[in-house]
Amino acid sequence: MPEHDGLWTKIPDSATLQNMKKAELNELCDVLRQIMIETVSQNGGHLASNLGVVELTVALHRAFRFPKDQVVWDVGHQCYTHKLLTGRAEVFHTLRQEGGITGFPSPAESETDCFITGHSSTSVSAANGLAKAKKITGDDGYVIAVMGDGALTGGLAYEGLSNAGRSHDRLIVILNDNRMSINQNVGFVARHLAKLRIRRRYLRFKQVFGKAINHIPLVGAALYRFVSGQKDQFKRRLYRSSTMFEEMGFHYLGPIDGHNIASLDEALRSAKNLERPVLLHVLTTKGKGCDYAIKNPAIYHGVGKFDITTGQTAAPSTSFSTVFGQQLQKFAAEDDRICAVTAAMTDGTGLKDFAAAYPSRFFDVGIAEEHGVTFCSGMAQGGLRPVFAVYSTFLQRCSDQLLNDTALLNSHVVLAVDRAGIVPDDGETHQGIFDVPLLNAVPQMTVFSPATFEELELQLKQALYDVKGPVAVRYPKGVPLTSAAEFAPTERAYTYLRADGAKTLLITYGRISANVLEAAKYLTKNGRPTSVLKLNCIKPIDPKCVELALSHYHVHFFEESAPVGGVGERFGNLLAHNEFARHYTVHAIKENPGVCTVASGLHKAGLDTEGILQAVGGDVL
Repeated sequence: MPEHDGLWTKIPDSATLQNMKKAELNELCDVLRQIMIETVSQNGGHLASNLGVVELTVALHRAFRFPKDQVVWDVGHQCYTHKLLTGRAEVFHTLRQEGGITGFPSPAESETDCFITGHSSTSVSAANGLAKAKKITGDDGYVIAVMGDGALTGGLAYEGLSNAGRSHDRLIVILNDNRMSINQNVGFVARHLAKLRIRRRYLRFKQVFGKAINHIPLVGAALYRFVSGQKDQFKRRLYRSSTMFEEMGFHYLGPIDGHNIASLDEALRSAKNLERPVLLHVLTTKGKGCDYAIKNPAIYHGVGKFDITTGQTAAPSTSFSTVFGQQLQKFAAEDDRICAVTAAMTDGTGLKDFAAAYPSRFFDVGIAEEHGVTFCSGMAQGGLRPVFAVYSTFLQRCSDQLLNDTALLNSHVVLAVDRAGIVPDDGETHQGIFDVPLLNAVPQMTVFSPATFEELELQLKQALYDVKGPVAVRYPKGVPLTSAAEFAPTERAYTYLRADGAKTLLITYGRISANVLEAAKYLTKNGRPTSVLKLNCIKPIDPKCVELALSHYHVHFFEESAPVGGVGERFGNLLAHNEFARHYTVHAIKENPGVCTVASGLHKAGLDTEGILQAVGGDVL
């Protein structure tokens, strides 16, 4: 266990938390931060974002009673303090470890986690639904949505705000503004008025004044409209953000110092007393309490292990993401039609250097994957060659845009699908096991799946220049499996490794081709000749691949994807249409593996060498 082994005992229960004094609360916040820093330094995780909401979370737990009241954390990478305050402090050292607690909210862990969140901009819609359920069922509890300002780059956030603001429910949206992206500089007067506006005496006076002035005979209503109009004009000058939210139906409070628990206490009490949709604007510092996280919030937003004293992280190793970025930059140097697009994942997708080298051809669209796809389709229709680098799990948001805005036009959009297959550490919301079924359903779509860095370089070139219409190149996080190096890169749609006298054929694609090859070699060596068919292009399936499979008696398909709608299912249908009446099986990922390493995830799914041998009836290594 980490050094904070004894610190968790200093975390109070809910009843004690309500009565703690200012000094005690500040000490508690220090303890919470220390636990988080020590744990993330060992396990990796989202550090800067969690350090920024410590006081806010403590204030929430003082103002509300969970789980009767409910809180939805947008994206979920702000929930560490919440986990520590809801009975998980003793096991917090297991964060993001297999069999431990996840890095995101999980109802399976605690009844105080009311909603699974791992993708951005969803909190207000979810909270709107939870609040409506409370109203209909007669539950007088409150629902709180905590969203970062980055979530406002996603369109779903505005859909939720638009609907929730006119709901008349006990819903509080907390805008955690840690970049000052909405209010550049509010000034002394604005800060002073913000303090006044959250005081209960002011709110009561406002309600009484409104009723009184409206009851003045003949002129009351007109006078009230005039006074309100003058007030709104003044507010627009001071609070450029408040107008937007108030026009959506919210009562706007703020901006509030998100590191002052006394101010937060007062603001949250005022928000509760209004008993209507409230937007509470809170200003926080990302990485608060940790110097190196404050100086480099992007690096410590999502970080691997690091030296807790210096903050030094491990030197980045070459990965599929970095190879993609390097190769795309080479193509861009020779072709000024090539543009790169990402959805708030510049570093993660390997595009940092591309962005620096070609700023006029690089576009970060924010957390707006749907827009990213349609934006790329528009560029393609205009004669450019856009490449949209997106994590597999986030591509799930784009089915409508892929079908209607891209495939119907046969736009030449290149999707660089990162984090395909098993993704370590982040859990069920980030596993890349559904992009293959999604892409299989898109007409005109071509899909490549490299197993090595060399194949990625070649297939990216093919995607850019040899394919018409939409095309995807999907690749995993990290590095290839070692045995994959035996597959020589080829422009052909498949690689066939024949064993003399083989009646058994193993078919696969992507990273696990290495495990399939290792299993086939073992079987052949032990008297059961086994051939391997590796698909380099998984959509469309080359007819020659079907011919090769028809010549074998036992055909086993292995894929690092969900089975329904997968390549194995489609391949089996093609065999059936060709009246294949022999032995055919599909082995895929039947259950979301949750938090795991790549090795353990593949083992659970039976996609490591041992599992493949068991599936085909061979002796276990």
